[in-house]
Amino acid sequence: MAYVDGFVLPVPKKNLAAYRKMASKAGKVWMKYGALSYVEAVADDVKPGKSTSFPQSVKLKDGETVIFAWVTYKSRKHRDQVNAKVMKDPTMSNYDLKTLPFDGKRMFWGGFKPIVTM
Repeated sequence: MAYVDGFVLPVPKKNLAAYRKMASKAGKVWMKYGALSYVEAVADDVKPGKSTSFPQSVKLKDGETVIFAWVTYKSRKHRDQVNAKVMKDPTMSNYDLKTLPFDGKRMFWGGFKPIVTM
């Protein structure tokens, strides 16, 4: 069974093109080092909730949208190996954290072991 890293982050709508370009570059790096899949998806049918929701989770502001992304691997060990290589790749180290097209302080992520796969 695979292993999944999941990410949720806010992106200003005016920065979506820049974000897509950055994500495409990043995805190529992850795939180059062995990720099984790389997906970045923009909110389409995501409404604020009464208790919790994707917009609330990132403290969504006016003019922003939510990105939900995931990367799959063979296992957690495989994820750790791939991510170690990704973080050393010059493509990834060339990003200036001050000029990213999203607010990294409101991004969250984590690793998950699937319990149902079809």
